[in-house]
Amino acid sequence: MASIKIAFLTSGGLAPCLSASIGALIQCYRDSAPDAEMMGYLHGYRGLLLGHSVDIPAKVRERANILLTFGGTPLGNSRVKLTNVEDCVKRGYVKAGEDPLAVAADRLVKDGVTILHTIGGDDTNTMAGELASHMAGEGHELTVVGLPKTVDNDVTPIVQTLGAATAVEQGAVFFENIANENTTSTRQLIIHEVMGRHCGWLTAATARAYRRRLDEKIFLPELLVTKDRWDVDAVYVPEKDIDFEKECGRLRTRMDENDCVNIFLSEGAGIDTIVREKEAVGEEVARDAFGHVKLDFLDLGEWFSQQFGDRLGAGKILVQKSGYFARSAAPNAEDLDLIRRSAALAAKSALNGQNGVVGLDMEVEGEMALIDFSRIRGGKPFDTQIDWFQSLLKGIGQA
Repeated sequence: MASIKIAFLTSGGLAPCLSASIGALIQCYRDSAPDAEMMGYLHGYRGLLLGHSVDIPAKVRERANILLTFGGTPLGNSRVKLTNVEDCVKRGYVKAGEDPLAVAADRLVKDGVTILHTIGGDDTNTMAGELASHMAGEGHELTVVGLPKTVDNDVTPIVQTLGAATAVEQGAVFFENIANENTTSTRQLIIHEVMGRHCGWLTAATARAYRRRLDEKIFLPELLVTKDRWDVDAVYVPEKDIDFEKECGRLRTRMDENDCVNIFLSEGAGIDTIVREKEAVGEEVARDAFGHVKLDFLDLGEWFSQQFGDRLGAGKILVQKSGYFARSAAPNAEDLDLIRRSAALAAKSALNGQNGVVGLDMEVEGEMALIDFSRIRGGKPFDTQIDWFQSLLKGIGQA
C-alpha cells in the first residue's frame, strides 16, 4: 500500500468545532490508517503558502480526545483567498509574479501530502475545491475533503454546519446574564448583537433558545421580577425588512409598560443601508480579502442605538456582542455528535480518494453525504417563513 500523509488546516473565523474536528479526524485515522503520517499547516492557507507546519506525533494521536474538550483551534486560523493574487503578494505570502495556487500546490507536493482536510466555511472550502482542481490539472495526486464550520449556518447546501448548535446555546447563556442589566437603570434599551453577516439563522435560533431557558425560570412579579422584563422584544435579521416607524411605535409601548426593551440584532441586518450612507458621503468602507465588508468598522449596534434611542425615550442604552463569547466555546453534545459523524465519513471518503465537503445535504433529505465542491457556496439565507420563527415573532408581538 502506498504511503499516506494527511494534513489538516483550519481557516476563517472561529467556531465551536475546530479543535474537536481535528481531534475526531486524528482518532479516525489512528484506527483506520495507523501507519499514516499526520501534520497540520499553521494559520490556514497562510501556513500552507509560507510552509509553516507542525507534525502530529504518536503521543498526540493517543491523546487526541483532549481536543474534543476545547474551543479555538490547535493550528491557528487566517483569512486568505488563494485566487486573490494581489492580496497574497501584498501580505507577503507569495512573491510578485507567483500564483498562490501553484505555490500552495508545490508545498503540498514537497511535503508529500496525499490527503488534505480543510475545516472552514464556504470561502475555505471553495478554495479547497480550487486547489484540488489545480492539483489534478498538474497531474498531482491529492485528495481534498473539507468539513463545513460556521456559527452563521449559512453554507449551501448544508442543513447545519459544525459549531452552529453550540453558538446558539452559548449566545442564549450570554444574554441570560446581560438581561440582568435591565435592573440597573430606568428605561433601559439592550441591543444584543449576534453574528450573521448574510444569514439571520443564528440570531433567530439564539432568541428562541433564550426564550426556552426563560420558560424554565420562576419569577417574582411583586418585586418587578417579571417575565416580560426579561423577555425578547424584537428580533431583526438580514432577510426581513425593518419598518422603523412601526417598530418604534411598538417598542415605545413596550418601554412604557416594562421600563426596558431587549433587541436581538443580527450583525448583517441593515448593513446595506449603513454602507450606502457611508459611501454616499465619500467614506471608504473596509473590506477583507474576499470582498466582505469588515463589520467591526461599521459599529452596527451603535447605528441601531441611534435609530431607536431617542424615539423610545431610552434612559440608558447598552450594546452587547455575544459573537466572540459564543464562537470560542467548546462544542456541546449535539455538535460533538455531528463532528464525530462528519469526521468518520470525511476520513473514509479521503481514504477512498474522493474529493468534496462532508455535511448534512439539503438535497438528500438532510442525510450525511460527501458533497461536490462545485455545490458549496456561502450566503445561504434564513427562511423567515419557517414555522418556528413565525411562532417566535408572534410570541413577542412582532409582525
